Amino acid sequence: MEEIKFVNINRFHQLIWPQLHEAAARVIDSGIYIGGPEVRSFEEDMARWLGVEKVCGAGSGTSALYAILKGLGVGPGDEVITTVHTAIATAEAISQCGAVPIFCDLEPGYFFLSTEEVAKKINSKTKALLPVHLYGQPVDMDGMMELAHQHGLPLIEDCAQAQGARYRGKYVGTMGDAAEFSFFPSKNLGGFGDGGAFTAKDPAKFNIMKMFSNHGRKEKYTHEFEGINSRLDAIQAAMLKVCLPHLDEWNSQRRRVAQWYGEALGNIKEVVVPQVLPGTEPIYHVYVILVPDRDGLQKFLKEKKISTGVHYPMPLSLQKAYSRYGLGVGSFPRAEYACAHMLSLPMDPSVTKEEVERVAMAIEEYIRK
Repeated sequence: MEEIKFVNINRFHQLIWPQLHEAAARVIDSGIYIGGPEVRSFEEDMARWLGVEKVCGAGSGTSALYAILKGLGVGPGDEVITTVHTAIATAEAISQCGAVPIFCDLEPGYFFLSTEEVAKKINSKTKALLPVHLYGQPVDMDGMMELAHQHGLPLIEDCAQAQGARYRGKYVGTMGDAAEFSFFPSKNLGGFGDGGAFTAKDPAKFNIMKMFSNHGRKEKYTHEFEGINSRLDAIQAAMLKVCLPHLDEWNSQRRRVAQWYGEALGNIKEVVVPQVLPGTEPIYHVYVILVPDRDGLQKFLKEKKISTGVHYPMPLSLQKAYSRYGLGVGSFPRAEYACAHMLSLPMDPSVTKEEVERVAMAIEEYIRK
């Protein structure tokens, strides 16, 4: 029996292999690997697709978020409110600025940040709000924007897992003051190595972010302040330019796979399938269910040659990296419950209905035992 991969990147790239190889060869032939026309062309394409003024490529989603925070003046003594349930990169970018990540629990019934919990944590030290559109599910942007406006705080959208998701018809990343994207290979718009991008509404702040990501300079050897090296490689830009026109269709296919999962698993009362916030159009970076015995089910599926993931096994509050904040077990009950019971099923645009049915049958077989 053939393995069902968790993400089968090569399979859904098959139709564009010739264009990808041509793009890579074009960069190699040009000899321009850092910056240059390939990067500018991709940035322009992405800005046009997203419907924003400008986009700046970055070396990774993490460094793109770091550049945003630095451009907004986040530093020692500041606090940035974010979710306790996300990849560590979100919190790392905050703490690397010398600021403190203030964690909040999840919205009841969902996997993303609770607006109500955010409202409780805002104080005089709060410098920004940083919601994450986790798993490709948009957060309650109406609530987040209202809070940000009410308190005069910048709102940063972490779109690392959500490029192409929509909230009330608008792409995520276009509503806040700034937004970050990741091109990690498994992302919905995945590159062929590390990569990321950011955008911001204020042109002056965007320019600072862009300079920060390129050693604090506008031109070579003229540095206005200390920055970092966070540039999108030309070869990544060229290949991402090939992928970008396919993103909306790939996301549509992911939604179709999610619908198949919902239909196949919906009658198994022990399985909780992901809920969709009204007015949103998710893009299912991963498809996460809640089950009573996650570890047992994951082991059983592996024996059935079905690969799965766990996103994430513990909230950031319980990671050793953030133990200094003294947030023990019980601090974020909804996130802690999710981390103990969640399982990510195979998901990418090439997943077939037959594969979904095979996954669902295996899950039902385990639960019925």
